[in-house]
Amino acid sequence: MIEKILDIPTRDGAMETFICHPERGGPYPPVLMLMDAPGIREELYDMARRLATVGYYVMLPNLYYRAGTDTKYGPDVLTHGSDEHKRMRAVRTKMTIPPVMDDVAAMISYSDAQKESKTGPVGTHGYCMSGPYSLAAAARYPERIAAAASFYGTWLVSDAVESPHLTLGNARGELYISCAEHDELAPPEMVKELKALFDKSGAKGDLEVHPTVHHGFAFPQRWCYDKPAAERHWERLIALYRRNLG
Repeated sequence: MIEKILDIPTRDGAMETFICHPERGGPYPPVLMLMDAPGIREELYDMARRLATVGYYVMLPNLYYRAGTDTKYGPDVLTHGSDEHKRMRAVRTKMTIPPVMDDVAAMISYSDAQKESKTGPVGTHGYCMSGPYSLAAAARYPERIAAAASFYGTWLVSDAVESPHLTLGNARGELYISCAEHDELAPPEMVKELKALFDKSGAKGDLEVHPTVHHGFAFPQRWCYDKPAAERHWERLIALYRRNLG
């Protein structure tokens, strides 16, 4: 595997991005892996590596870069009320969808210029806070995003500008929305509403609710990690990309 960390220029500054891809056999279809709220950490690097091993050019950006370089947090970032959790929330609560769409455009432009990355269809998937970003990107850039997935995305129906529920029908690519049965950030009522909107939109793809599991079930270092559901997440994601990116 080849991996590196570099800064991708964006409209708002330099966005630190972890990139990995196989050593041989390229170029590879580009995939944008968008982080969850606790931010960039080794757990996410490992997940990016796993995806890259099956033949993708994976880009994992630090979406908190606008707040500066001190935006990686310690393990107690998941402990509500801890100093790290408060520090993260001070950045997270200022995040909105439109600037992240500029970041997506910057990553696509960067990947187009790399010999290891194929120019053509792009995939994107987001966890937690980035579920909406991934789906919004498919609607904003339908000519490039051929596949987009959201895993336990938070508040996919909201009053946010470019909330994905408003633009599902604009996506041309295949969408996959994965929800946990137990998730206070995507409660059953919201998921039911989203499913109705999804069906009405005519968007291609699927919305799936995974029974018994909790928000964060695919992360190996979380208390709620569920191995069968996590492996199903990999199966669904890789199949999505195989169908649409190659």
